[in-house]
Amino acid sequence: MRETSADREWTRWSREAADRIERTDGTVAPPAGLPESDPAPDLHVWDTWPLRTRSGEIATVDGWQVLISLTAPADVTPGERHDIAEHRYFVSRDGREWTDRGPVFGDDALGTRQWAGSALYDDGELYFFYTAAGDADSEDLTYTQRLAVGYGGTLETVDGELTIEGPWSHEVLLEADDEWYETQAQSGEMTYTFRDPWFFEDPETGRTHLLFESNTPPAADDCGGDADQQAFNGCVGLAVSPSGDPLDWEFRPPIFDSVCVNQEIERPHVVVHEGRYYLFVSSHVDTFAPGLSGYDALYGFVADSLGGEYRPLNESGLVVTNPASAPFQAYSWLAVDHGEELLVSGFCNYPEFDGVAIGELAALSGEEQRQRFAGTLTPTLRVAVDGEQTRIQGTLGHWAFPSEGETLPPVDDGWSLPAKELNPEPGLTQTASRRDEGPFW
Repeated sequence: MRETSADREWTRWSREAADRIERTDGTVAPPAGLPESDPAPDLHVWDTWPLRTRSGEIATVDGWQVLISLTAPADVTPGERHDIAEHRYFVSRDGREWTDRGPVFGDDALGTRQWAGSALYDDGELYFFYTAAGDADSEDLTYTQRLAVGYGGTLETVDGELTIEGPWSHEVLLEADDEWYETQAQSGEMTYTFRDPWFFEDPETGRTHLLFESNTPPAADDCGGDADQQAFNGCVGLAVSPSGDPLDWEFRPPIFDSVCVNQEIERPHVVVHEGRYYLFVSSHVDTFAPGLSGYDALYGFVADSLGGEYRPLNESGLVVTNPASAPFQAYSWLAVDHGEELLVSGFCNYPEFDGVAIGELAALSGEEQRQRFAGTLTPTLRVAVDGEQTRIQGTLGHWAFPSEGETLPPVDDGWSLPAKELNPEPGLTQTASRRDEGPFW
């Protein structure tokens, strides 16, 4: 733990801003439902991201787009899926109808399972960044996390069909350094985080970065010296490639933290929109610090450069959350730029569960849990952006990832939700039962 916070160079999500979190008619997604056609009915599908170019655009290769998802067989319980997660890929010609092409890697990927990351298509080369979770040489399930990459695979088009082919080489790129980023040995009772590498090349500077989720050792004077609040110490980490080589990385200080506010700010990513830098993270109702309440939601912040200073969108940081009738409907959102708006996709989690704590599901039988878990992608949200304000203004279909050049239909100016879905009552922070055995999600 640092002695003082005077040397902190990055933005902190203030408790004052987080205390303003509440549902509004511009931040609540409509009830999601299930897709008419599921491209992976025998799989749990959750965190998902597109294959992108260095500039951040969704890559199109021989007319095909590629999505990568965390997946597991649908016959395991929702909680067990994290212990066997593997990356699969889906291909589409229109960004709406997707075909499952199978696992990305073979059995040589690092860790005992692979968690979320990002994917780069760079002048014909593939780089699949991922979280290598678990120790392959341990008989017990462990939660070790390292930032890793698979490279050397190729995209092949045969008879008009696109596939990803190996062989792959795998490397650990970064492990927590115990200075800016907590190691597992330094972490406390809550879930350890060092994961979700997100490739980002800054269009203003041309510099190449990895963003990732981590925790930062707080200073002794943070949170007024309250050790319990200091345990809530999420951060958005940063690494730089001095040469631009996607295999060559050096740590830099975080660009953002949520010390005294939130312990787990997941899947950080940046969208450059109209010259501003929009930083997005996902977080849970039960990872807010004592005295604060939030929702399972996408939170966002805006700055004039990658390094900040970041200002909370909509005054609190809340950008997208679930309707009051289904507070755990969706999670793990991803925003992409599309002309004058942002498109936001997530995975459909528990669309018909209206409990106040996700832990209530653990008391159900495995079959009941599987029935409640959707394990597919949500409808894509259309989000208007005006400086430091955002507003959900409509939806596209489930699994919709239209290319940047596609013209979208006009939005419905009268689009709105029933008042019952906008219940502003904050979520319930579960500080008495911190998750300390890995994610239930």
